[in-house]
Amino acid sequence: KDFFAFRRGVSLSIPASAKPGIYARARAILKAESLPASLVAVAALAVVVNFVELLCTAGLPAIYTAVLTSQGLSPLAHYGYLGLYILAYIADDALMVGTAVLALGSGKLTESGGRLLKLLSGVVMLALGVVMLLRPQWLM
Repeated sequence: KDFFAFRRGVSLSIPASAKPGIYARARAILKAESLPASLVAVAALAVVVNFVELLCTAGLPAIYTAVLTSQGLSPLAHYGYLGLYILAYIADDALMVGTAVLALGSGKLTESGGRLLKLLSGVVMLALGVVMLLRPQWLM
């Protein structure tokens, strides 16, 4: 929606008031003097981003766990698949945070770049939702 009607109507975009704090934290990661400090900063930023993201995408984990439960797997297999899902979820967040850090290091993301990123992430979310609803076995 935000690709086609940017900043019009209901939006899940980060509010302008929250952006300075996020940018300041991301820049602090870039300026960290030691690797352990950088890793702690990345982890803290990922937790914040994950919390905000969870509010926007809570339906996907609910559907995934419902499909997983319906498969009648052993507890070990069930928790194994749940662990793989969590790793993929974290990897996605790490990729986004890493991309943001690189983007902030080279300049500000333009409006057209942001719109394209929203279109891409929307297409990925839509595709995952369709697969989970129509062909959940593809994810097993």
